[in-house]
This record gives sequence, structure tokens and C-alpha cells, in this order.
Amino acid sequence: MKIYPVIMCGGSGTRLWPASRPSRPKQFIPLAGNRSLFQETVLRVATLADNGGRLIVVAGVSHRPWIIEQLGEIGVSAHVLLEPEARDSAAAMAAAAAWTEREDPGGVNAFVASDHHIPDHEAFRDAVRTAAVAAAEGRVVTLGVSPSEASSAYGYIKPSGRGLSDIDRFIEKPDAPTASEYIAAGYLWNSGNFVVAARTLLSELRTHAPAVEAAVQAALPPRGQAEVEVLTEAFTGAPKISIDYALMEKTRLASVLEVHFGWSDLGAWDAIAASGEGDTGLHIFEDAEGCLARSADGIMVAALGVRNLAIIAEKDAVLVCDLSRAQDVKRIVDRIRIASPQHLDFQRPVAEALAIGGRRFADWMRLRALPTWATLGQDDRGVFAEVIGMDGRPVHTSRRARVQARQIYVFAQAGQMGWRGPWKHCVDQGVDRLIADYLRDDGLCRTLLAADGTPLDETAMVYDQAFVMFALAMAKGAGCTEPTIEARAVKIREALRSRSLPNGALIEGGDDAYQSNCHMHLLEACLAWEETGGDAGWTELADQVARLARATFIDAEGGYLREFFGADWAPAAGEAGRLVEPGHQFEWAWLMARHARARNDESALDVARKLYAHGTAGVSERMAVAVDAMNDDGTIRSHRARLWPQTEWLKAALILAELSHDGARQAYLEDAAAAQRALWLYLTEDGLWRDKRLQDLTFVDEPAPASSFYHIMAALRQLSDTGRASELDVLPNPALS
Repeated sequence: MKIYPVIMCGGSGTRLWPASRPSRPKQFIPLAGNRSLFQETVLRVATLADNGGRLIVVAGVSHRPWIIEQLGEIGVSAHVLLEPEARDSAAAMAAAAAWTEREDPGGVNAFVASDHHIPDHEAFRDAVRTAAVAAAEGRVVTLGVSPSEASSAYGYIKPSGRGLSDIDRFIEKPDAPTASEYIAAGYLWNSGNFVVAARTLLSELRTHAPAVEAAVQAALPPRGQAEVEVLTEAFTGAPKISIDYALMEKTRLASVLEVHFGWSDLGAWDAIAASGEGDTGLHIFEDAEGCLARSADGIMVAALGVRNLAIIAEKDAVLVCDLSRAQDVKRIVDRIRIASPQHLDFQRPVAEALAIGGRRFADWMRLRALPTWATLGQDDRGVFAEVIGMDGRPVHTSRRARVQARQIYVFAQAGQMGWRGPWKHCVDQGVDRLIADYLRDDGLCRTLLAADGTPLDETAMVYDQAFVMFALAMAKGAGCTEPTIEARAVKIREALRSRSLPNGALIEGGDDAYQSNCHMHLLEACLAWEETGGDAGWTELADQVARLARATFIDAEGGYLREFFGADWAPAAGEAGRLVEPGHQFEWAWLMARHARARNDESALDVARKLYAHGTAGVSERMAVAVDAMNDDGTIRSHRARLWPQTEWLKAALILAELSHDGARQAYLEDAAAAQRALWLYLTEDGLWRDKRLQDLTFVDEPAPASSFYHIMAALRQLSDTGRASELDVLPNPALS
């Protein structure tokens, strides 16, 4: 028997206003300790799935960010089902049961509320395991808590006996005198936690609430790899009814397990105060007894000569109430709904739109990045720096050919986009240094120099040859007058073509001889020369690389791009052959889309769209960025996230938006806005950038690598191109004037 714990995140916690509101309900707030109630619930139930089950979370779509962030903070994974619209507990539970039955027909669900306070985690797990045995035999078991007081805040259950027994009846919340009578008669608090086999729950709903079961089955998304799924619009057709009314008061299979651990639903401020852990924020009490104080960051609460008060101070609202009246806070909320509805919820931050971010991006490039790298990033001989420290000082280190070439591209592109700074000087000096320092006597490019310009590595990497050709194309397009530019590029191209294998591939220097990455930049160089007016050889080589990608690099069945191969060009053995980089899925998608458009090839465009879709599987919801690496089954290999995949995500989304229509086009533009926001996480105000973002949302403390500038500039250029092509008011034209 496998247990599938299900955390139910419904409810808005109205009686806990102003801290709990629709966009941040009580389950996501630390109310009794340092973790939120949701996080405490996750930690309480997650290990119940250790025998092969799976933790499931059911919530509304608006709570998606909270769930992703808070799961990430405690390092727990879960399968998340999001409701497009709240339809009460019966439909929510049925959705989780339907998903469970599809994955494991014998699975048992333990449905738990996300906002309950149960300090003894192990006692709770023991109770669930006991209940699961009865559930596997077909019972619908609810946990009935032995009352500690006569509370009118809870519903009650009348059991037929002690321990695990049948249920005689359910009782709504009584008044205080009646609650005392119930306790004397052995009644239990109704905790709202249920343990039931998935197939049993669905079968009982088909009998007693068939419309709920039918709507949920229709709403279940197709089986996939995504950990977060949104139920389809069919879910909104489910009747809005609680599980108590839909099933528990009708079924003959209901049982209650009496439990004796501490339990509270923390439904009002008096319950928070009773936990002894509810005070948060800055507060000073003077002759104030039995009070609860909670304050938002930066707000001080002071109380003098008062008793038994709750003082809850948020940025926009303050509640002061007698703790004995905590259950009546809902009446205050009802009045606010009429008198000041804007205080019913927090003001939600508006995500930066593509156009607004695009203008900010162009300003940052024009005023910050280009001036910084044109001065601090290039010396008087035309040598581009490899890195610039966060203190603005270049770091003397070895110099790669690809960086010299990439920076030539950056400033050539800046000139074409209207920048009025010294772009031409940077390009001309950079080309002179590239030719003098990096090109060997045979016309090919060596890969590495020492800081003083002494050759360190004479290897002619295909990757570096591609970037040299690319830089020369851009320099020529920007008006560089060096007379040998095109001839040098053609010489490199023909040397590479002469080394092509029968399948059109090239063997790379270094340890990874059989790879896709160097061919990607070869295709980019060819397309750049086509746009610059180069000869037919560039078109022939571009087509050769595109055919190779479709026949060899891109998995025929899955549609994703692999990185490394064996000598037979089958996927490399071991982990290397399973590597899938989201950034390269995006980058190849962008190039294949450009090639498809140039050749009017709809099938190539379909390839680009599939590559893009695989790239988006590597976008971390919690980190809001594309991570570095996945496996070929879609699982995340590395949660680190470098800068460059964000730029490739942006470029690919933009060009596919140009080549799409209606809803698909809008979806790509929304993705582009998200990618642009991801990129902004890395950029600094002074024109530098961070490169490596870690899973804890911090950055590696290191200098800004010049190699990233190529990616950043290419993203801005694509943003400008898409703005013109789509008639979007994204950037002025020219963009950097």
C-alpha cells in the first residue's frame, strides 16, 4: 500500500484579516513559528509518501507562486494541481484522487488541510498510517480529535465507539453550552482530515455526487512530466460543494479514528495567541497582559495598560480587537467590503510588461553597459578584457579568441542600432587585434593567448572559427574598412568545409570531439554572412548544418537537442549523452526559426517550436529563470542558472512570436516578457552583470564575464527586430540612438 498525501490549500482565512487575505491566505503565513502553516504541513506529511507514493498539493492558480517558493525554501518536491476556479473541497479532493488513481490504482490518499497546527508530527503520521489500513480495505476514514475544551469554533463527530469506529452523525459548530454537552457525551472535534483509497473516493462520488466526479475526470490534464499542472476549464463545471455535504453525510463507508494529539485550525486570532508562538515583528508592551502583537517589517507596535488584545499591523491596515471577540473579525471584513474594498486584499505587484522592460533595457545598454565596456573593457591597443570586476577593474588573465570576436559583434551591432558612442573605434581596433594576435599563418584562429599576448593554445577550435567568421560578418556589415575581412572569413569557411565528415559534421578540438554546440555557432555565422551579402557558399554551409541538426543532433522521437555524441554520432554513453541544456534548446530554436523563415520551410519551423517547448521545461518556477541543465527525461540535473540561457529564452520567444498568430503569438510574447524579467535579475545598475544564480537565489561572487555581452546584445537586437516586425511599440528606432 502506497500513501499519497494531499495538501488542500483552499480557504482564505477571513477571520485572520488583515494578515490573511485572498492573495496571501493564512496557510502561507508564519502564524505559529518561523515556517508557514503550509510548510509545516508539508514537513509533517511528506515522509508518508516515502514508500513509493507522492506528495500532492491542490490549490488555486493565484497561489502558484507561494507554493513554488515555499516548497523550494524547505527543499521538498510535490506534484501540484491548480484549480482554474475554486469549487470547494469535494472537487479538489476528487482531482487529487483522479490523478492518484491514474498513477497508482491502489493508492491511498491522506487529505490534510494546509492551515492546521499540529505540533506532534509523528503522532499525526502514526494516525494516518493506522487509518490507511482501513482505507485500503474500502473505508472512508476521518480523524476525530479528542477535544481539549468546549469550543464553538469546530464541528463535532459522534462516534459509535472508541478508537476506529463508524460515525453516527456529523454536527455543525454548536454554541458553547451545547459543545460542553457534546464533550461530556464523548463527541470528537471534526478535524477535516480524511484518509481514503483514491478508487473508493471516486466510486463513492460517482454514486453520491456524479457531477463532481465527471467534471474532475474531464479536467485532468494529460499525463506529462510537469510537476505543476493546471486543471482544464472542465473543472469549473463541477458543483461547488464541500466533501461533507457531497459524500460524508451520505456514504455508508464513513469511519472515524479517534486521535489525541494537539490540534488547532488556527482559524482566528485567539487561537494564534493560544499557540504561544504568534507574536512577530517589533513590539513593546508596558503593563500589557495576554496580548498578541504582529507587525509588518518596519512597523513598531507599542501597547500600554491593556489586556487580552490582538494588535495586527500590516502596511495598509491595523486591527485591534479583544481576543474574546476574535471569531467576529469576519464582521469587520464584511463592512470593509462595502466601505473600503481595496483593503480586502494586498496590492499585487504588476509584472513589468515587455514594452516597458524593453525601453529600460535599451536605456541600460546605451547609458551603462556600452560606455562601461567601451572604456574599461578595451585597452588602447584594441584588446578586449575577458572580465571586469564588480569594482570596475579589469582582471588580467588569459585571453580567448571567442571573447575578442564576441565583443567585435557587440560594438558592431551597437553601431547598427544607433549608439552614438565610440563603437567604430572599438570595432576597428578589435578587428585589427583579432587578425594580428589570433589568426595563424594558415588563416585559422588559435584559441588562447596569455595576458601579454603570447600564444598559449594553438588549437583551431571549430567553435572559435565560427565566432571569428561571425565577428567579421558583423564588422563588414557595420562598415569596417579592413579590406581582407571577407577573404579571411571565406578562407576559414572553406578550411572547415574541407574537413566535413560524410554526414556534414565537424570534429571539434579538445575532449568533446563529437558535439552539437560548435555547429550551432557555425550556423549563426553563415546566417550573418547571408544577411551581409556573402557568396553562395554561406547558404550551402548553413543548409548543411541545418540538415545535420535535424538528422543527428535533435532526437527524432522527443524533438529535443542533445549535446554530446559518440564517434558514430549516436548519443554519447552515460550521463554525457543524456544532457539537455535549456539554453541550447532556445538558441537552436532561434537559429532554426531564422533558417526556416529564410527558406520558407514550415517543417523547420515546427522543429524550432518543439525545441523551444523543451527549453521551457527547464524554466524554474521558483527561481523564475531557465536553469543550466536537464536530463533527457525532463528531470532537472542542475538548479544553477547562468545569465546566457535567459537571453536565449528571450530571443527564441520573440522570433517565434513573429512567426505565430493569435493565441500562440500572445503566449510567446508573454514568455518573452518573463524571460526579459529573468534577465533583469542578473544586470547591475552600473552596466555589469552577475553570471551564476544559485538555487538559494544568491549569485556567485565573481567578476562579470565579457562573453555574456554577446548574448545580451543579441537579445536586445531581437527585441528591436520583433518590435518592428510585429508593430509593437517596444523600442525606438534606431534602438540605441
